Amino acid sequence: MDGPAIITQVTNPKEDEGRLPGAGEKASQCNVSLKKQRSRSILSSFFCCFRDYNVEAPPPSSPSVLPPLVEENGGLQKGDQRQVIPIPSPPAKYLLPEVTVLDYGKKCVVIDLDETLVHSSFKPISNADFIVPVEIDGTIHQVYVLKRPHVDEFLQRMGQLFECVLFTASLAKYADPVADLLDRWGVFRARLFRESCVFHRGNYVKDLSRLGRELSKVIIVDNSPASYIFHPENAVPVQSWFDDMTDTELLDLIPFFEGLSREDDVYSMLHRLCNSWIHMELFGNFPCCYRAATKWN
Repeated sequence: MDGPAIITQVTNPKEDEGRLPGAGEKASQCNVSLKKQRSRSILSSFFCCFRDYNVEAPPPSSPSVLPPLVEENGGLQKGDQRQVIPIPSPPAKYLLPEVTVLDYGKKCVVIDLDETLVHSSFKPISNADFIVPVEIDGTIHQVYVLKRPHVDEFLQRMGQLFECVLFTASLAKYADPVADLLDRWGVFRARLFRESCVFHRGNYVKDLSRLGRELSKVIIVDNSPASYIFHPENAVPVQSWFDDMTDTELLDLIPFFEGLSREDDVYSMLHRLCNSWIHMELFGNFPCCYRAATKWN
């Protein structure tokens, strides 16, 4: 197993030369490319606007029902906006344990790791917040981890408002020690890794129906639309982050989540967020989209 294959992350053009020897042409098939322009990825990540919230999964005996093709950035191809992604039937055993007394009545927020909260590289980073040793094929390699600006404040507030779950398509041998260092407050009630994903058409998908929580009270925060393609109406997309220390996206999200925590279900407010992002795309008022979505009707 090559080094990059243990971490599921979008491609950072600056680090194409920072892969482990021999891995330059063996990028993990689960990587999601951001070659498309940012303007297009914003709209494609919000194809939930064209989808009914109450989509039923196709019966297991219907293999002929196929989902629409997915572009590299996880959005639907042009002309497919009204097609439905079939959702696998929920498993007999759910991924999460029963809700604790501490979290009873709270909504569940599923938070991605790589390029959402941190950025990691096998290439040395002078200002890395963490250096995590990872064993690969009998050899210890150092993974350099940068924390996204305001991640501490974001996680602490999320832990106060929600039942928080870390869900990453990376392997536990890398992601678990990173989470130990990142989450000093015990915000994550559970941690889910690659084996908990559903491998679907070349992507590791986080199937929210397998969590064991009411979907109308589940939110996923992720930079990759392919990760939540089964439940885009539950998603709060974030822009992929690599090393911009002036980034404020996590800070901008806090007021939005404060409002979301008071909603009866997540869909109405996330639909307003979807409309706000479309407005932002048309008129260019980016962080205002979060504030606009928190306004009550």
